[in-house]
Amino acid sequence: MTLNEANLSELNVLVMGLGLHGGGVETARYLARQGARVTCTDLRSEAELESSIASLANLGIRYVLGEHRMEDFEKADIIVKNPAVPSDSRWIAGRTNVETDISLFLQMSNSPILAVTGTKGKSTVVSALHHLLTAPCPGVRVGGNITVNPLSFIDELNPSEPVILELSSWQLADLHGRSLLKPEICCITNLMHDHQNHYKTIGDYEADKTVIFENADTNDITIFPDSPHGRNWHEKSGGTSYFIRGTPPTKPDYRGSWLDEKGQGWFDGGSGKVRIIPETLRIPGIPFRLNMLFAATMAYLRGCGPREILIASTNFSGVRYRMEMFLETGGIRCYDDTTATIPEATAAAIKAMDRPVILIAGGSDKKLDCAPISKAAAFTKRIILLQGSATKKWQPLIEATGAWIDGPYDDMDGAVDAAFEAAEPGDAIVLSPGAASFGMFHHEFHRGDAFKAACRRQRLSRI
Repeated sequence: MTLNEANLSELNVLVMGLGLHGGGVETARYLARQGARVTCTDLRSEAELESSIASLANLGIRYVLGEHRMEDFEKADIIVKNPAVPSDSRWIAGRTNVETDISLFLQMSNSPILAVTGTKGKSTVVSALHHLLTAPCPGVRVGGNITVNPLSFIDELNPSEPVILELSSWQLADLHGRSLLKPEICCITNLMHDHQNHYKTIGDYEADKTVIFENADTNDITIFPDSPHGRNWHEKSGGTSYFIRGTPPTKPDYRGSWLDEKGQGWFDGGSGKVRIIPETLRIPGIPFRLNMLFAATMAYLRGCGPREILIASTNFSGVRYRMEMFLETGGIRCYDDTTATIPEATAAAIKAMDRPVILIAGGSDKKLDCAPISKAAAFTKRIILLQGSATKKWQPLIEATGAWIDGPYDDMDGAVDAAFEAAEPGDAIVLSPGAASFGMFHHEFHRGDAFKAACRRQRLSRI
């Protein structure tokens, strides 16, 4: 069935996964307002989902909570699943009527799409791109994996202005072969080992990421890192490709952007170079600069002037939960990097800092190589460990490096207390876990909020 708003009316729609982040809530709200008969099913209890249910009051939605029932799936005209539900789940395997919030949005909207994926950096890139485009395109919106369901703003869109979508590998996998996603500009920021507790091989993970450009033609722009992966994607892409690199290019026919020795960003599409990233930015480190370079390149290729990009870049303050400097007290800076859920991201956070680092790390294992953590340990002043299955693997390796460690702690308050006890003016306390949050926290954002609350409590205790 090809969906549109007209034929949603009177359909029986099952929303699988109401959740607590608003994704399932906004999908259910949108469908109910279009006249669909909506049932929400979730394995969580009514008490756990109380806030989500309250926000959907008076919409005539039916709930099946604490369980899934096969009869609800059998009776549904459309099943809208959470991206985290695998396609081989027994509830939906083999069904041809399965949608997601992203697939619904792409069928209902005519807005031009700018799309971003990658293992790390994608939220910073989409947020920076939104910041850069806000002046020339006041109606630009951002949604997707950044925890904003695009169905929540679909009725407010100006069809001449773009929607920026951050897309995870799981969201992209659900779009494979459906010819729904055709961004006018898309990029893949990088590819690192992640979610290997979900994917059998890194090749399977990469295949899902490349869905972002599977429908690209010469009218579309694809942007990749200048790396073996990126050059391979360039060969496969039907779009017009540009590269991003952290050092000046060595080939005269290079097409794309790069950072010079001062950290400035330049773009050359074949008709001369233009500066698009200034020397001074608000967030330290090369990873942030590279993310800004992806965003600036996309903005420039969308028609934004280089002067406007330079000015806007200087006042972009980053993204919540991603190297977010949210507090300074007694000369100690606190950074929340809770979305660093792989060891490589934690290592990058340590290297990005321009002051001594007291690192809070650890959590649940994702079956990833922890070597980057042990290699970066030598660059920390102290490592405070949180309990978890990943921590158990890391601890002997970190101890072998001679790094000063403390813990593991079974709560954030204890870890933050230990960090402040060790910190001196001029230090940075950085939560960059390198692992998943499951067990101690509901999700990574809950972990970041707990860290912020504990740091602010410490500030009050020192006044």
